[in-house]
Amino acid sequence: MNSTKKIFLILIVLLGYFSCDDELDIIPISEKAANNFFSSEQELESAIIGIYAQLQNNGLYGLDLIGVGEISAEDSFEEIAANDGGRFGQLDDFSTNPENDLVGDIWRESYEGIQRTNVVLNRISDIEFQDAALKANRIGEMKFIRALLYFNLVRLYGDVPLVIEETENPFDFFGQGRTSTTEVYSRIQTDLSEAIQDLPTTKSPGRPALGAAQALLADVQLTQGDFSSALPNLEAVVNSGVYELMPTTSEIFGEANEGNAEIIFEVQYVSGLNVEGENEGSSAGSQFRPSGTTANAKGHNLPTQAFIDSFEAGDTRLDDYVAIDPDANPFYFSTKYEISATGADDGGSDHLIIRFADVVLKYAEALNENNQTGEAILQLNRIRTRAGLAGTTATTQEEVRAAIKQERRFEFIGEGKRWFDLKRYGTAIDVMNAFFTINNPGVTINENNLVLPIPQSQIDTDPDFIKQNPGY
Repeated sequence: MNSTKKIFLILIVLLGYFSCDDELDIIPISEKAANNFFSSEQELESAIIGIYAQLQNNGLYGLDLIGVGEISAEDSFEEIAANDGGRFGQLDDFSTNPENDLVGDIWRESYEGIQRTNVVLNRISDIEFQDAALKANRIGEMKFIRALLYFNLVRLYGDVPLVIEETENPFDFFGQGRTSTTEVYSRIQTDLSEAIQDLPTTKSPGRPALGAAQALLADVQLTQGDFSSALPNLEAVVNSGVYELMPTTSEIFGEANEGNAEIIFEVQYVSGLNVEGENEGSSAGSQFRPSGTTANAKGHNLPTQAFIDSFEAGDTRLDDYVAIDPDANPFYFSTKYEISATGADDGGSDHLIIRFADVVLKYAEALNENNQTGEAILQLNRIRTRAGLAGTTATTQEEVRAAIKQERRFEFIGEGKRWFDLKRYGTAIDVMNAFFTINNPGVTINENNLVLPIPQSQIDTDPDFIKQNPGY
């Protein structure tokens, strides 16, 4: 077990001031108890560890962010729509309503994380560190995480409240309303540009380094269609020498492969650890399995048969990324999240938010859009060769563009990326309506369905300034 995971064992004791009622609707959360807490480097370090623990929660990378990024798209589905009150089933047919728990959990836990980063950033300047470089690193980490959380929020909900100062009194937050996506994206890019100046080159387990901030900034730029700005950031990561593709697709995922050279930024989990009733495991391994196959299997986020049938012959990812247990249930499931022998919802598989394969394919995309199609093909073929496939037959810019999009489907199945890719490509509506024409003729989507509803609890809390997204 690495040192970061060991530290998670003491989170409950150290972070009592961060505790809050799950039903709180006030965003961000008031943390009055923090006022007298930060007096030393050690205390601040414990708070920072708590922010990483926040990312583990089911409303974030423990479950919901992965599910919403996959089930909303065409390659994954919900086995039983009514499971868990339909929180994932509604994503499957775009019937999500403002009372959906998933909608509220992502929103609430994201803003809790943002408030915590704001607290640290507000107070760190007054605290003396023995190592000035470490202090700068921590500032960079907090700006990276705040940018990551806002990137998720703005893509999922559209305009969202932008809060970059510590909110000591929650009533100060009321009346602010929602900030335009343009301004939110601008803040995200500012945070990441500043993080790039502060983060170390060398990666530590569970923490972002320079390459993570460059990769995330490039993702933000690609999402906004700015391929020319994204290109040098992606190139810097590809040529950094810090990260590399693992030799085979069987060496990337699972507890045995944690900390490998392909991982740029991950949320860490460990099974079998319990502190005051709280475990450090992930729910994804059990809940993303077909019903009846393991304890607490929910049939969330299962690959469709059509997707399975679309793999090329000889693609090693078909065996390494998905599996089926025909004796228990005739559905495929992702093997990127292992189940735990210790019980349900206690999986030890880390969630890989950014890995080198993602950067390589986005680098290929940026190259191609910047009229460097020959070099884009070379990068694309790095991923295909690793998967046991021949080089692409695509030659023109348009063909290569399509080939990269297709390759991303197979490489990142189950990781929570497909829906965001479709939105970024501008093809989500066409792809999903074509899918529904065949699979669920009663469903069609439009521009309103590209974002989730604002949680009803948030609107009820501040109705004069927080308005619902159209169509909900």
